[in-house]
Amino acid sequence: MPDTAPQTKFRRVMLKISGEALMGDQGFGLHPPTVERIAREVQSVHNMGVEICMVIGGGNIFRGLQGSAQGMERTTADYMGMLATVMNALGMQAALESLGVYTRVISAIPMDQVCEPYIRRRAVRHLEKKRVCIFAAGTGNPYFTTDTAAALRASEMACEAIFMGKQVDGIYDSDPKTNPNAKRYDRVSYDEVLRQNLKVMDASAIALARDNNMPLVVFSLDEPGGFRGILAGEGTYTTVHR
Repeated sequence: MPDTAPQTKFRRVMLKISGEALMGDQGFGLHPPTVERIAREVQSVHNMGVEICMVIGGGNIFRGLQGSAQGMERTTADYMGMLATVMNALGMQAALESLGVYTRVISAIPMDQVCEPYIRRRAVRHLEKKRVCIFAAGTGNPYFTTDTAAALRASEMACEAIFMGKQVDGIYDSDPKTNPNAKRYDRVSYDEVLRQNLKVMDASAIALARDNNMPLVVFSLDEPGGFRGILAGEGTYTTVHR
């Protein structure tokens, strides 16, 4: 049952996380306690009455760019990366449904035995019924990242913001893990992100978000309650805007 408080200004959001976020302290694959922790973060926001879309990367299993760098043909490597995102989506679906959150995995590559094909109107209906929709297999096309898939699906689903769960609490002008003097931005424009190459999302995803006036909220996924806190108007984060 949705909470009566706190109130949030967002009705429908996209949560984008990397595949590496599911690894925990492992160097590869899925770490079930970490998947469950993230699922509980999503559940807490779902309980606020917010409709949630998700896109999860596949880098904890296979990264297309790395595969192509090692001599594999790029298109094949990218399709393998897309299949990795389906595995992550199914893992997150299992964790969410174990918490009582109805979830649908929706794949851009049809595989009817394990998930639904992407049909926009059906996906919107799932959201209206308060089901979490996890969009898998990227855009279904090679040469496009899951960042671009998140920006695309967020626009198609009429989301009001994209929440980027990172390992740091916002956007910095350099890596805060290696530079203690790195400057954190509270607000930054899409064009400045592109001009300074700030590594929030890839350039095509930033351009798509900018062209559809889709705000980006960059926050730390490692901060307990961070996702819910930001939706309630608290916490530390960076907003990317026009």
